Amino acid sequence: MLSDAKINEEEERIRQRVRQLPDDKRFAFFQETEKQLKDPDTYATLNYLFIAGLHHFYLGKWGRGLINLAVFLTGLAMLFTPLFIPGILLIIAISVVELFALFKSQVIVQAHNNAVMNKIYQEIMRDYKQ
Repeated sequence: MLSDAKINEEEERIRQRVRQLPDDKRFAFFQETEKQLKDPDTYATLNYLFIAGLHHFYLGKWGRGLINLAVFLTGLAMLFTPLFIPGILLIIAISVVELFALFKSQVIVQAHNNAVMNKIYQEIMRDYKQ
């Protein structure tokens, strides 16, 4: 389970480590993070407008995105068959599961961004030590 406090603490730890970098490395860090960080509002909008899992693709989680898309499209296809009711239930089920991602979009994206910042920091430190 994602905890707001733990996510915020992790972000602060990363920022403290980055502040200790030399100016050129800190500049490189911020340049790279600007390219790779994701926006929580975009994530939430993709989730809200397209329950088919596009928000997972936005964060690079292709496996989960493909599963969501497949479940949603299966439910949609079932609407045009005698399995109409199970199709509706499948679409409702995937929607309910994705409500968590919608309501926790800020924390989910912040955790993703923390992982990205940590990875960039590690790469810069590896280059710095060489």
